[in-house]
Parts: sequence; C-alpha cells; structure tokens
Amino acid sequence: MSKQPKCESYEDLENKFKTYITDEKDIELIKKAYDYASKKLYGQKRLTGDDAITHPLGSAYILTSINADAATLSAALLCDITDDDDAIKLDEMFGKEVMSLVRGVSKINKLSFTGDSESAIVNQRKILVGLTEDVRVIIIKLACRLHNMQTLFVLPEKKQKETAKETLEILTPIAHRLGINTIKTKLEEYSLRYLKPDEYYSIVEKLNATKTERDASVAKMIESVSELLNSHGIKHEIKGRAKSIYSIYKKLDSGKRFSEIFDLLALRVFVDTEQDCYQALGIIHSKFKPKPNRFKDYIAMPKTNMYQSLHTTVFGVDGQLFEIQIRTYEMDKIAEYGIASHWSYKEAGSVKASLQNEMEQKLQFFRSIMELKSDENTDESFVKSVKEEVLNSMIYVFTPAGDVIELPKGATPIDFAYKVHSGVGNTMTGALVNSVMVPLDYELKDNDIVKIITNKNTGTPSYEWLKIAKTNQAKNKIKNYLSKSNKEENIKRGEELLHKCLKKEKVSLNDFLDEENLENVFKTLKVKTLNEIYASIGSGSWMAENVYDQLYNQPTKEEKLFEQAKKAGQKTSKSDNLVNVSNIANMKVTLAACCNPVPGDEITGYITKGNGVSIHRMTCPNIAESDERLISVSWNVESAKLPTMIVVYTNIGQDKLAQIISLAANHDVGVQKVINHQNSEVSAIELTIVVKNKEHLLKFINALKASNDIVTVERHIK
Repeated sequence: MSKQPKCESYEDLENKFKTYITDEKDIELIKKAYDYASKKLYGQKRLTGDDAITHPLGSAYILTSINADAATLSAALLCDITDDDDAIKLDEMFGKEVMSLVRGVSKINKLSFTGDSESAIVNQRKILVGLTEDVRVIIIKLACRLHNMQTLFVLPEKKQKETAKETLEILTPIAHRLGINTIKTKLEEYSLRYLKPDEYYSIVEKLNATKTERDASVAKMIESVSELLNSHGIKHEIKGRAKSIYSIYKKLDSGKRFSEIFDLLALRVFVDTEQDCYQALGIIHSKFKPKPNRFKDYIAMPKTNMYQSLHTTVFGVDGQLFEIQIRTYEMDKIAEYGIASHWSYKEAGSVKASLQNEMEQKLQFFRSIMELKSDENTDESFVKSVKEEVLNSMIYVFTPAGDVIELPKGATPIDFAYKVHSGVGNTMTGALVNSVMVPLDYELKDNDIVKIITNKNTGTPSYEWLKIAKTNQAKNKIKNYLSKSNKEENIKRGEELLHKCLKKEKVSLNDFLDEENLENVFKTLKVKTLNEIYASIGSGSWMAENVYDQLYNQPTKEEKLFEQAKKAGQKTSKSDNLVNVSNIANMKVTLAACCNPVPGDEITGYITKGNGVSIHRMTCPNIAESDERLISVSWNVESAKLPTMIVVYTNIGQDKLAQIISLAANHDVGVQKVINHQNSEVSAIELTIVVKNKEHLLKFINALKASNDIVTVERHIK
C-alpha cells in the first residue's frame, strides 16, 4: 500500500486547503475551528501516543484531497469535541451549517454496528443513511474512518478485525455509491490488510516480485501509445495505473489465477474532450488489437455514481494484455471524487449557496434510498428493497429514445414500465425488447432496448403482476392501483348489498338516506361519508346485516355467536387465525391496537359490535369492566411478526434515539414508528416495533434497560 501523506501541523492543513479556498472568511472559519478543537483537546492523547488533535487534523487533511469546502473542514476539526457549551453559543461561533454537520457525525458515531447476518448488515447501512440528512456528514465519517484505519495496529487483533469488517461491509459500499474512489480504495485495502493479512501480504509479495518487469512494460507501452496519439494531433497525458490490492483479491477469490488478471498492466489516458476520447480509442485500436468482449463505454452510459470512461483491453507491446482507460480530466475528477468532485468546479464564494442542492441532485444513491423509504410500509420490506435494489448488482437498459434506466438484476418489463412512469405501467399491454415481443415475465439484460406498448382503454395491472415484478417500487404502485380500482368496485358492491339488506328488512331506502338519519348513521358507525360504509361492506370488512343490526338495535351475528359459545361451555376450536376463539369457527378476529398483544401474552377476546372479536392482553384496562362481552381465546401460533408498542424513558438531554434504533437492528426488531415526548423532568420515546413473541420482546426491553441513561422501559397501552 502506498504511504499516506501525513499532516503534522495546522500549517500543513492550511497550505493544502489554500490551494482551492481563497475566501478570507472561510479561511478564518477553519482556523477558528482548529483553535477551538485544539484548546478543548489539549492534554488528551490517542492510543498511539499522539496528541488527540492529530485525529481531527488528519481527517480534515484527507478531506482536502477531494477539495472539501470550509464548512466540511471546520466540522471535521470539531467532531471529537464533547462539549457542555449550549447549542446557541456554538451556533453563533461557527454557524448553524457547521454545527449541523458536527451533530450529524456525532449522531452516527453513537451507532454500534455489530452482527454477522446479511440482513443485519443491510439494516445497519439503512440506519446510517437514514440518520444522515446532509451527505457531507457521510463524507466526513469516511475521512475520519480512513484516518483511524491508518493507526489500527495499536488496537487488539479482535478489535482490528471488527473495525475492518465494519468498514468493508458498512462504509465502503456507501463510499462506492458516492463514487469517492480515492477514499474507498484505501479503506478497502486497509480492511483487507487487517481482516485477511495472509491474503493481503501474499498479493503484495506477488506484485513486488513482478514490479520491475511490469514497470518496464508499462513505460514501453506509454511511449508507444503517446507517439501514436501525437502523430494524429491528439493532445493527451498518459499514466500507468496500479490495480488496487483489494480488487486483485476479489478476482483471486472468485477463482481467477494471478496470471489471468489482465489489468495488472494498465494505462490511463487523459484528453480534453469527449470527442477526443472516442478518437483516441479508434487510433489505439488501429495499431493494437482489442481483446473481444472487454470494451465498456461508460461515457455514453455512465454508472449511477457518475463515473464516465472508456475501457478497452488490447494486445500491447511484447504481446502482453493492457487495460486502457480513456477519459477527460473532468471525468477523472468525478471518477476519483464522485459526489464530492463538484467542489472542484465551484467559483469562489458560491459554495455555500448551492452546495447541498447540487449534491442532492447528483446523489443517485440517496435518491434511491429516499424513494424506497417513501414506498415501503414496513422495516422488513425496506431492508429487502435496499438489499435487492440499491446495494446489489444492477443492469442498465435503454428506452427507445436512448435514455438509460437502472434496474436490479432479474427485473422485468413491468419493473421497467413503472420506473419510467406510473402511467406507463398502469396502461401497459405488452413489451418489445430489441424489437421482439416478449412476455411480461421476461428477464431484462444489460443493454436491452425496451419499448412498452400501452392502451388507456384496455391496459390495467392485475394481481398476477405482483408475482412477476422484481422491484418493490413496481409492486407498491401496482398495489396502489388495484386498491384504488377495487375501492370503486367495493363501493358499488357494498351499495347493492346494503340496499338489498334494507329491502329484505322492509326499511325504506328514502328513510335510510334521510339527512337526519344519515347523520345518526355516521355517528353510530364512526364514519364521515356514505361511500365509507359501502366500501367497508363491499370489501367484506363489514357485513350488511351487521350494519343494519347496529343501526336498528338488532342482536348482531357476534352477539348470537357469543351466546352460542357460552352455552357450549367455552370449548376452544381450531381455526386458521392467529388466535383460536371459543367453539366458534370462521369468526373475524383482530388484534387490539390499544394493547398490541403478541404470542406469549395472556389474552382474552372481546365481542365487538359489527367487527368480530377483538383480542386484548389480559391486563388491558380498556376491557376491565366488560366481563359480559369477554370470551375465552388462545394463541394458535408460537411466533409471528406482529407490531406492539413500548415507551423508553431517558434522562433529559440525552439523545438516545440512534442507540435505540441500533439496538433494535442488532436484536432483529423492526421499528415502524417513533414519537418523541419531552417535558422538564423526563424524555420519553414511544416506539411501534415488530417482534416475534413476548420472549423476543422481553430480550429487547432488557437490552434497553441495560443501556446507560435509559431510566426504564414500559409496554404501552393506549
């Protein structure tokens, strides 16, 4: 691994950032942040024996390599400060922008990333991204981790491996999506060095053994290509490119031999314009024969992290294979710095005004994450989406107009249609792939050209599409359409059923629809419109007869069954429900939202008016005085993922939310909803969580109670 440049003093940092930061106010802000951090950390030491200030100083120095702005450098310098100064004072000293970044980094630094399962790892990536409101927070975190990796040798071997594993599985995939190759590559190599030292040093040894020979071949090839381009008037620059140790390891791990890794001999050609890239490619191919199936055009079809370049492998000097990358200087900055590359193009004084806006526009990864978050209903489905649609391998297909659409592997024309627009998906009748009609379950491949055939009159989604679609985005849009479409059908069906019931009971329709009567109907049924009644009946949620019974004080079906059950001696019969109800088959059963019982809780059933049996915990106060309507019930399953609610009480001033969410992820507990309550004496966090059973819930509660600054944890009953 190449030796990392070291920042010995603030002067080293200043000399570096002054090459691109010229505004005196920005320079003054960075100096003030350093002075404050230096004062607060004075006398503290790192495990290496270095002064504590060397870490924020080194992290900021790493950030200058990607031309980070003044706010980001200042925040990096302040991130190790644990200060009792009030927020208003710090905001006044450094500005809300800087302190927002500092607090963002502090928030994600509280997370404990542990766990070996893929679902836990994916969930932790989700948490890290979800808690980050400003992408610069992630960039600072990456720089801080890189600086810590440089001194990882001071930690015990177990901690070295834990940190390396966390870096490789949580942080480097995010760095890759952000396109910050200059940091990602170093993080990967440090991680491999500590996680698998034998493999790491074996590769280093092989590279060193062939270095002289490789360097001579590369120099000879550079001279030959340069002469060729000069003869055609192409202004250029060529550098030899060293393949990263981690990328070599990945290829060896996949079964390749060291001699089969073609891009160990590699060149990178820099030119001024996109047109020059293609001309240079043609000129090089005119002399050096390209190896089949090794050409990639990432200029016409950029990667989602904005990477652009032409890749080709040719038979070069002495018959050796060379990988050649051809790109403009601007493309190279994007390839190395990714989302951070735009810092390089800002004019003096314009950074603060448009920094976040431009970053968010270019940040495909974060846009994908947020889009998924808005589509998903549960923690489990969100994790599945992130794993399958964002962090896994993707394919790139084209619209007939040449626009690139990114989809996960295995995607179908249905996924493509909904990625283009909901209206296209909802009216699709067929699909052409490369001008050939294909079935809707056809698996799309890289570079396919897809044309969707639509018809507003006959094209409608079906439930079968839910089995075919790969992406959760498509599935949710199909469900939304079907739900809306079914609602109209349910209203029509419910209207017919209720009118039929009223006719059977000899109740005049005009009397029922009388304005005064409807007002009583809405009040009794707790609805606001007649369509709500019709829709509930049409969907099967309510029976028309139950509605009639409630309105005209007749005994409901449930009440009749209740009497039947009491006469039968409270014998329990099996059913397909989560819960068995005493001697009653096919009874509608719902879990009470007030106390949220889970398998393992002692439960009882409450006969509702018109809505079947509601299942409550025995201790639920809402049924304390309802003995005459209670019925014996029992769990039909030992484990089922169900929502329940807890309240976590913490000391005032302690922000424990990040730690609580992290603990939930580590205990395979889904978090659906979070509400913060605070007063002058206590801070309470109300959580709706998903657990398997009471035992699963109690383990999580005990883990919370064992945490510092958490006063107590209670199950919540509304």
